[in-house]
Amino acid sequence: MIANLDKLKSIFEPQLIQEIQQFGIFQTFKEGDLIMDYGKYVRMMPIVLQGTVKVSRLDEKENEILLYYLSSNESCSMAYSCCLEAKKSEVRAVAEDNVELIAIPHLKLDDWLCTYPSWKNYIMRSFNERFIELLKSIESIAFHKLDERLIAYLKEKQRLSGSSVIKASHHLIADEMATARVVISRLLKQLENENKIILYRNEIKLLASFG
Repeated sequence: MIANLDKLKSIFEPQLIQEIQQFGIFQTFKEGDLIMDYGKYVRMMPIVLQGTVKVSRLDEKENEILLYYLSSNESCSMAYSCCLEAKKSEVRAVAEDNVELIAIPHLKLDDWLCTYPSWKNYIMRSFNERFIELLKSIESIAFHKLDERLIAYLKEKQRLSGSSVIKASHHLIADEMATARVVISRLLKQLENENKIILYRNEIKLLASFG
């Protein structure tokens, strides 16, 4: 047995679970480890078992833009697409914390679509969820004020980590939100003055009043 797949048993048929056990490759990554990188051929699709993965891509000016996060039972639609089309990756995936995942070989992705209804549903749901997240990101950038986006960003970090302490530098937040560090620092200081957060070096503690 390559890994404990109990979390996947509510999603896939028993026969598919057995095939995942047989053909999947169990992998572990530490915080900051590179899982997938720009320009590399993608031969496997990851299913996250534990931890959080950040997926980003480069814009036309070579600035890195956050696309979405992956957590337990979720997979990267971009990786699936690259596998099927034998394309180089247009995204970078990095472990936000300690991550455990199952890497599914590209040769099995298409076979399982025809064999297992649960796999087809999982892939379609994954594409839909990532698409909705991208739409939310576009809406946030286009219509929401930066302070509202920052609050939403911190709440999402809290939800994914399950902790009120967010480990992130002002520079990292600015990069992921595609803005200037000095702007993020000013907004964070404003939140601190409102007694909603406490700022530490490369850490932000969300207080009960943060909401």
